[in-house]
Amino acid sequence: MIVGFHQDEQDDWVADLACGHTQHVRHRPPWMLRPWVIDKAGRKEHLGTILMCKECLQPDPN
Repeated sequence: MIVGFHQDEQDDWVADLACGHTQHVRHRPPWMLRPWVIDKAGRKEHLGTILMCKECLQPDPN
């Protein structure tokens, strides 16, 4: 679940997830269509949105 946002060194938006991990949420048409990420109101509307964490989905190496 998205609990916040921040920008990385290249000013790309990154979602802060409830699990403690992060995930980029770029808007780069035509490959990635997330126009909501470019303005504050759009990001605020997506707080609480379920976003599957790619790191948590990886099998535990142990």
